[in-house]
Amino acid sequence: MTQRTAIFPGSFDPITNGHIDLIERALSLCDRLVVAIGVHPSKKPLFTFEERRDLIDEIVAKRLGTERVEIVAFENLVIEAARLASATILIRGLRHGSDLDYEMPMAGMNGAMAPDVQTVFLPSSPDVGFITATLVRQIAAMGGDVTPFVPPEIAVALRSKF
Repeated sequence: MTQRTAIFPGSFDPITNGHIDLIERALSLCDRLVVAIGVHPSKKPLFTFEERRDLIDEIVAKRLGTERVEIVAFENLVIEAARLASATILIRGLRHGSDLDYEMPMAGMNGAMAPDVQTVFLPSSPDVGFITATLVRQIAAMGGDVTPFVPPEIAVALRSKF
């Protein structure tokens, strides 16, 4: 039987409870999940790729206790990253309707470029659907409490950044 591989791309700067929710649920759809961290020279993330990778690895090991998750970097098209990972499923999270409006054209373009990779939309769980990494960074930068929105390891890492 062939292994079903999914890819979940994002910046994960930082990973949030919403991302963790999607990772947990994506694992029910595949045998192997590749968390693909976007690394783009024009963007200046708060955390380096290595920091994001290490934090995600620590959190996945602690919370999910699984070795079915692989963490990679990508700087090209997500479809190319999917091909490199041998993924046939592309996981995209949806928090609200405007996410769907943004994601549908991208899913169509990706489908035209790689018909063998199916985009699967996972709606956010209601208790984490409002969380964004951008808002988490803003709250942390202003000295606010981010503990309801991120794993404890991320709250500590954010405090060290600010």
